[in-house]
Amino acid sequence: MASAAGSPVSPPPDGREPARIRDAASIVLVRRSGRAPQILMGQRGAGAVFMPEKFVFPGGAVDAEDAELASGAALEPETARRLAIDAAPGLGPALACAAIRELWEETGLRLGAADAAMAARGAPAGWQGFLAAGLRPRTEALRFFFRAVTPPGRPRRFDARFFLAEATALVGSDEDFSGACGELLHLQWLDIAAARRLSLPFVTELVLAEIEQRLAGGEAGERPVPYFHQSAEGPQCRML
Repeated sequence: MASAAGSPVSPPPDGREPARIRDAASIVLVRRSGRAPQILMGQRGAGAVFMPEKFVFPGGAVDAEDAELASGAALEPETARRLAIDAAPGLGPALACAAIRELWEETGLRLGAADAAMAARGAPAGWQGFLAAGLRPRTEALRFFFRAVTPPGRPRRFDARFFLAEATALVGSDEDFSGACGELLHLQWLDIAAARRLSLPFVTELVLAEIEQRLAGGEAGERPVPYFHQSAEGPQCRML
């Protein structure tokens, strides 16, 4: 399920049950093999409840099976530290696993590392095909760089963490989308300028600006992480 926070809207009418905020993760793959860095995006279907027909990054809500697999998952130290801010204890590794699982489900691409022991262990339902290939999720390759909470009034709300990862960390071809589940259509690699010409959610425009600055500045983990959310005073942004 692709996820991202949306643009500000009015609160739900009185008497309507507000949507529960779910922890979620999205992943931005970066490919540097051409003249300009490219990122992977896909389009949500016209019938999607959340952001229909918008171009987004692979991602979705954290599942219980992600938390089950996350035990012992390694994270880059600065990513681990920033993920722990204003979050439930131990949530960081589960978010990283969710990002990798959603990437695999929605694109067929596997961000993994060889680990023969994985094929022999009992796998959570959503991870069976991934682990059966003798792979573990390569969580240490992720860099946390953006966070946003969907504003009130949306049919679904997410506390979405966005991760950067290099396409060189993938197993197999970065053009093989044959295993994609079909939730994201028109999967394609785009440079930042081309991505901005697509139909994008508001938050994705913010994410693209942050990606552009990080790619221009080098190491993704050196910059503070923007965190967009709502408070009683209105929309807020703080740095993690």
